[in-house]
Amino acid sequence: MTLEEGRRVRLAEDLGIGEAVAGEYGAVVAFLSLGAGVEGTVERVDGELPESDEVREYQRLRALFEDYGHTMPEASRERLEAEIADLEPHWVAHREQGRRVTLRVRFDNGFVLDGAHQDILTPL
Repeated sequence: MTLEEGRRVRLAEDLGIGEAVAGEYGAVVAFLSLGAGVEGTVERVDGELPESDEVREYQRLRALFEDYGHTMPEASRERLEAEIADLEPHWVAHREQGRRVTLRVRFDNGFVLDGAHQDILTPL
């Protein structure tokens, strides 16, 4: 599902943010994280995440098969069909998942998470 601006969301899993340093030499004194369950509001939808390598390869091979499959020797065509069949589950999952985007979310505790993949957030 695509999230849109203004939608309330909840962080689906713990998110490690980074190390906290202090002192003269910048010694690490803690690790900052946001816990799962923190709620906030989508401020901005940035852009679409690219497709996986498997999805791109499926699209490439499928186009090759549709355009030139009828001219290929039988063994080459069968090998291409087998490669397409191996990648088909990735394509089906991609189609079911729909468009994936990155977001800017302002959490109720004041933290802002920018460039977050929608997969780590659940709509409320």
